[in-house]
Amino acid sequence: MFRKKAIMALAAAGALVLGLSACASGDTGGDGGGDTEGGLITIIVNDPANPYWKTEGDVASAAAEELGYETVVGAHTGDTNTENTLIDTAIANNSVAIILDPANADGSIAAVKKADAAGIPVFLVNAEINEAGLAKAQLVSNNAQGAALGAQAWVERMGEAGDYVELFGAPSDNNAQTRSNGFATVISQYPDLVLSGSEVANWDRTEGHSKTQSLLQSHPNLGGVISGNDEMALGAIAALKEAGRLDGVVVGGFDGSPDAVDAVRSGELAYTVLQPVAVFSEEAVKLAHEFLTTGEAPATEKQSFDCVLITQDNVDGMTGDFVYEG
Repeated sequence: MFRKKAIMALAAAGALVLGLSACASGDTGGDGGGDTEGGLITIIVNDPANPYWKTEGDVASAAAEELGYETVVGAHTGDTNTENTLIDTAIANNSVAIILDPANADGSIAAVKKADAAGIPVFLVNAEINEAGLAKAQLVSNNAQGAALGAQAWVERMGEAGDYVELFGAPSDNNAQTRSNGFATVISQYPDLVLSGSEVANWDRTEGHSKTQSLLQSHPNLGGVISGNDEMALGAIAALKEAGRLDGVVVGGFDGSPDAVDAVRSGELAYTVLQPVAVFSEEAVKLAHEFLTTGEAPATEKQSFDCVLITQDNVDGMTGDFVYEG
């Protein structure tokens, strides 16, 4: 089994990048067909400072090494220029496959095309790109299903009435709009729930904190916060605590991160929606291995994995980071 190589380096855009200078062994042909033995799989995530994306990279790397590959993990932190550089490095290092969490639904298309043109199969995780037929597979959470689960739980905790605000993820990520649409589909059925404001907080805890502070000033009767991910929700909780307003405000999250799970246990967070990131990250590597060894691409390019609502009633079923066995 090959040894994992992860050398810290600094990308031009200032994003954290784990070194991509490892040398692969084995056939580097990206067309599959059964003659590949090991080789380098490059894994590119968004930002490992977020536990969700760190788990994504860790699980994919471990799964690839278990199958006999060498791995490197890089991070683009949402910047398409950094992502493009990482793809160039993956090509130069003769990667046999790339596991990519794309930085931008439109902006990442060119990078995937470049890898495909170099004969390197790309398997997308967590987020999609707005062009089919380039990646061998696009594996994501069922965001619409998860958003509906969360919104229904949030509505019940709100008592079907009250003023609320929404924290929106990165607009360049299709998941942000999909979740927001899912929230609206459910909440719009309850006319006594009034959307008082919405802020883009880019999946970030610090931004969630500052945006909630501003929303609290302009909406003194705020009764709820519905958030596109856990990091923004946890930022909102911090702001509410500082303002002495957490009691009586219902906050909902999305991801199933360890800190969010703890907040559900304590009662500060009404719920989180667990994304099965550990499941689809491992599955992406298995699909890459199957393609490399048999030449067979998945029959279905776009695949979604259902989410799980986590509340105080079932939180003890969380047996590990982003792992539910209840």
